[in-house]
Amino acid sequence: MADEHFKVRTEERLKIKIGEAKNLQSRLHGSATHRDVYCTLSLDQEEIFRTSTVYQSLSPFFGEEFQFEVPRDFRFISVYVFDRDKHLKQDKILGKVAIKREQLASYNNKDHWFPMKAVDADSEVQGKANIEIRFEAEANATRRLLVRVVQCLDLTLKNGACDPYALVCVTYTNGKRISKRTKVRKKTTSPQFDEIFTFFNSEGRDIMCESDSEICELHMSIWHDTPGISDDVFLGEVRVQLRGMQQQNSAHRNAWYFLQPRSGKNRPFLTHSTPPGTRLSSDNSLGCLRLQIQYTEDRVFPATVYNDLKNLLLQSTHIQPITATSVYVLGEIVNKMDIAQPLVRIFLHYDRIVPIIRALANVEISNVTDPTTIFRGNTLVSKMMDEAMRLIGLQYLHKTLRPTLELIFNERKPCEIDPTRVRDANTIATNLANLKFYIQKIFEAITQSAVHCPALMCRIFHNLKECAMMHFPENKGVRYSVISGFIFLRFFAPAILGPKLFDLTNQPGDCQTARTLTLISKTIQSLGNLVSCRSSHQVCKEEYMEGLYKAFYTERHMTAVRQFLEIISANTSSQQPINNNDVPVTLKEGLMIKRAQGRKRFGRKNFKQRYFRLTTQDLSYSKNRGKDALCRIPLTNILAVERLAETSFKMKNMFQIVQPERALYVQAANCVEEKEWVDLLTKICQTNANRLKKYHPSAFINGHWLCCKSPNELAPGCSEVSPADNNYHMTLDPERDLQRIHSLIIAHLLTFDKFIAAFEGNDAAVCDILKRLRESAFQIEQKHRLYKRTLDRNTKYGSLAAPIGDDNYLLASRLNMDTSILRRCNSSEPSCP
Repeated sequence: MADEHFKVRTEERLKIKIGEAKNLQSRLHGSATHRDVYCTLSLDQEEIFRTSTVYQSLSPFFGEEFQFEVPRDFRFISVYVFDRDKHLKQDKILGKVAIKREQLASYNNKDHWFPMKAVDADSEVQGKANIEIRFEAEANATRRLLVRVVQCLDLTLKNGACDPYALVCVTYTNGKRISKRTKVRKKTTSPQFDEIFTFFNSEGRDIMCESDSEICELHMSIWHDTPGISDDVFLGEVRVQLRGMQQQNSAHRNAWYFLQPRSGKNRPFLTHSTPPGTRLSSDNSLGCLRLQIQYTEDRVFPATVYNDLKNLLLQSTHIQPITATSVYVLGEIVNKMDIAQPLVRIFLHYDRIVPIIRALANVEISNVTDPTTIFRGNTLVSKMMDEAMRLIGLQYLHKTLRPTLELIFNERKPCEIDPTRVRDANTIATNLANLKFYIQKIFEAITQSAVHCPALMCRIFHNLKECAMMHFPENKGVRYSVISGFIFLRFFAPAILGPKLFDLTNQPGDCQTARTLTLISKTIQSLGNLVSCRSSHQVCKEEYMEGLYKAFYTERHMTAVRQFLEIISANTSSQQPINNNDVPVTLKEGLMIKRAQGRKRFGRKNFKQRYFRLTTQDLSYSKNRGKDALCRIPLTNILAVERLAETSFKMKNMFQIVQPERALYVQAANCVEEKEWVDLLTKICQTNANRLKKYHPSAFINGHWLCCKSPNELAPGCSEVSPADNNYHMTLDPERDLQRIHSLIIAHLLTFDKFIAAFEGNDAAVCDILKRLRESAFQIEQKHRLYKRTLDRNTKYGSLAAPIGDDNYLLASRLNMDTSILRRCNSSEPSCP
């Protein structure tokens, strides 16, 4: 998504937490029968994520969080609530919450209760249609209507298939109707129809009607062809009011339209605040769902636009005191959780993360009188440390924790030791033994992993230790507590508690496994405090945990923790690099569909589901998780990874892994999974010296390449491969992060003005840095406003970029509104007529 003149790209990220549901309807009316409930998160109707199932509840708590880069355009984010049915093949949809893309920002960073809406087959609509309408005069002074159905995009799959056709119907003022239909286009959600239909007003032609009758409405509906079944499946419709249009001198319109749910007398009226695709329940009593949404949309300019802001930030490592720098000031004005991530990524990119964290930590520690409170709050430096550890240490985290976590998910042994949570008290001893076994394995994995800790993390830990010892030379435990508070409390413990957030597992969880991880995480936090200055004062809050803690409160465990902390905070000039590949680290895994390599013809048997696993050494696939690999592809053999044109096999979300002999064609589960696999594999293969310069965007089928029509299977590629980015250990995009900081400054301009007024006569250095930050943000904002004005001026309502639709498309066609009025209507501004 980029503009060629301005070279602007749009980057979107969505983070959504599905909290809980309340007041769900019981299975039997008036009964207390509970349900087994789970939720799915969808971009339009494409499922992206799924929660675990909560059993026997009408007010289930999920507490699951999902975050991803938005890979494509969308109209709605939808959360569907399902009741799992063990007996029927299809689970029952209880309702959904659908939020328009443009409304996401209004819920940003807030917990909000959304009422659930009913769902039926006719309301689940997505996609766009391109229609050309033209009135022409006949020789006898009558007029005819030409309707050209050009194409559709992004239609809904029905039971995994889509064989669409269009049904075109015109309605006359006397009530008569005439319908015509296109040919069926097989196996595609983006059909090219390009068929023209002619309709006449005059008597005795297509319709017997009064001489003054005229065509008043065009109705085009899209259907999925289902031979052998009585009714085809509805995919969406467009209605265009034409009354009076044929009297215009230039009665011609070629426009894109959003497909709408089926209209009819029995359909409830959709208000402006009700998203299309959502049907209201009669009494709004389906229940409600609590969601927390964090949505960011950044229009990112070229690097030169951000030079002033970048220099202001990077100068913070050279200015004394640190309190008079742009980084420190931003931490005081902007929410620390929002500003920490882009700051860390920028300083990592420019290799200045170590000095900036040292400077911030030094000033924070110098203001502390009690060493037990160092970094205990959510300060700027502690939030930056969280983000830095996550970015730098992700592979280290996988290498350390993943084997034991996989064991826990596979075995699913009960580990509950709270007497109030178990039915049979006799099982507590067995559960305790299971829990001790898992804790011991994770404890040993952590304390024996010091040599694999990334060198950059070790340098940061070394500086933190030096600062703490300088300010508290008499306290012997501070050298350990300042490090253990980060590595145990803020790195390992959160990863154990929420492994999905750290990509440590893709297996579905359950309440028992979640409880096991909670108990392990709490124990690991306690073990991290063994050698700290707080350990002697630590009080066990839960009596049932006391015996577990005592089992690990031994001199052997304390010595192991001390040794681990000493190694990771030592001077690291000879530390091993992050990409130590002596033991393969799993980077990503999951189910995908692959096409058999070397097959020449189409066929259902050519495509099979396999379990893929990417490590720091190779890419492999097997029949199922845990089975022996059927094929291993060394990373050195991957010459390119690119998306595959949908026309190759008429399948969405496909990509190709190009090897010296042939390409492996793979289909991911959804667009998010496809983007993650392609991005990760691309970054890894970009270090390959034999990496291709060009590739074929389509497959070689029936004796030729579909893209360039070359009959030579070994012909060089016809398209450039994706641009190289050798930094594959962490994805850094400094321009995007600078844009995020600019957006935060603009959002806090009033606070900036208040701080400037407060420091005007008191601290000239701080006042100067505030003004320079504000000025740099103003300069960038001018570029944004110029770009937006140009974009608005060049964007025609009815184009592919701005299809006619949603709640005002009928009004627009009737009143022939200009684009500025249409935009105000779409944004729900009070000035909308």
